[in-house]
Amino acid sequence: MQLLSKILLPVDFSERSVAAARYAKTLAGRFGSELLILHVLTPPQYEFGALEIGGSVLTELYLGRAEQASADLNAFLAAELEGIHVRRTVVEGDPASKIVEFSRQESADIIIMPTHGYGPFRRFILGSNTAKVLHDADCPVWTGVHLEQAPPAAADSLRSILCAVDLGTQSSKTLCWAGMLAREFGALLTVIHVTAPDPDSGDDSEVNWRIDVRESAERELQRLERFVNVQADRIVESGEPPKVICSAAQRIEADALVIGRGSAAGVFGRLRTNAYAIIRQSPCPVVSV
Repeated sequence: MQLLSKILLPVDFSERSVAAARYAKTLAGRFGSELLILHVLTPPQYEFGALEIGGSVLTELYLGRAEQASADLNAFLAAELEGIHVRRTVVEGDPASKIVEFSRQESADIIIMPTHGYGPFRRFILGSNTAKVLHDADCPVWTGVHLEQAPPAAADSLRSILCAVDLGTQSSKTLCWAGMLAREFGALLTVIHVTAPDPDSGDDSEVNWRIDVRESAERELQRLERFVNVQADRIVESGEPPKVICSAAQRIEADALVIGRGSAAGVFGRLRTNAYAIIRQSPCPVVSV
């Protein structure tokens, strides 16, 4: 598997960007990656297009913003990122589209960005830019709902990694990526699969059915681990995937949660409802592969 030679870090100079940069720095230092720090400058006509403002005024406004953005980007964590190969770029346009476009042009191996959201409801909000990047990006996306609340030490090492798989076609790629991360950091790897919620009644036939489903899932997980050559602890539980997976992440004190998003079907297929809920509710950063 290709290691992380290029890491893309989109920034808006907020505390959320600073927190995301800590994880980017840790990965870049561990893998010897080039860190691509990108700021997308929104054209003034996006904000003032409906207002009667002269073209010269917009041009002057844009030039002032562009100059300030370049200065801010050059100063962004300059001292903290010493020793890391960093390239800083300012582009103009729609943030989500430009982030995805830039990641493809540079063949980035991963994008690291926070989700959007402020105040007491931040855990239930997934910003539109993040959602678009998650949907359109070709490479894995590392994101977290409340990265700025994590202490700096949280980004320095990964000790426990949880990998959620649906046993679909994307699962081998997802587990392979999680295994690579675990090996690099010497982290404990746990793989989790969530089966359908248990039936309400508890007669013998349904008890036997639950046992069969669990045993079948255990066998499939074993085969998957052998196929991608990883060793992991296993969790097989029934219920609603976001709740079960995030609860497990909390229980094992996971430092990162890896999920799949590229298959056309399955629990995590194309980041449908469950995957977005997992990203919003996870107690740790989520890597969507």
